[in-house]
Amino acid sequence: MKKLLTLLITIIIFMLIHEGTHGLVALLFDEYKTFKVNWYGPEVIFKTPVFERSGIKWGLISGISNLLTLAVGYTAFIKRKQIAGLGNSYFRLIGYWFIFVFLLFDPVNLSILPFIFNGDVGGIAEGFGIDRYLVQGIFFSVLFLNRELIVRKVFPVFGVKTDHPLFQPLPWL
Repeated sequence: MKKLLTLLITIIIFMLIHEGTHGLVALLFDEYKTFKVNWYGPEVIFKTPVFERSGIKWGLISGISNLLTLAVGYTAFIKRKQIAGLGNSYFRLIGYWFIFVFLLFDPVNLSILPFIFNGDVGGIAEGFGIDRYLVQGIFFSVLFLNRELIVRKVFPVFGVKTDHPLFQPLPWL
C-alpha cells in the first residue's frame, strides 16, 4: 500500500508541475482559458482552437512543461544516492518514484502516445516548425536512454530487482 500511495503522490505532483507549467506559459502568451479535470487527468484549455494555432509560442506552451519535468527527473537522478540513503522510507520511496516518473512519463507522452492522441507533440512540432515524427523519434531516444539509466543506475541504488522484460539492461550497451 505504501508503494502505491507514494506512486500516486508522485504522479499528482508530476501532473501539477506539468499542467501548471502549461498554464503559466499560456498565461504569459494570453492563451490560458481554463483548467479541466478529465478522467485521464488534468488539462489546460487554451483560447485559440487547435486548427488556428501557429507560431513559436505554441512550441513554448507545449514544450516547456516537458523540459521542466525532465529537468526535475535528471536532478533527482543526479541525487539518487542521497535519496536512496534517506532515513524516512516514505521520502525514499517518493524520491525513487520521482526519478522513475519524471524520467519516463514525458518521453512516453512525446514518443509513443502521439500515435493514440495528439498531445504536446503537435504544439511542439507546429511551434518550432519541426516534423512531428522527428520530435517523436528524438523523445523515443530520450525514453530509451532514460529507461537504461533507471535500469542500470537507479534500480541498483534502491535495491530493485525485477524480471519484467521492459526493465532488463540491454546487453549491447
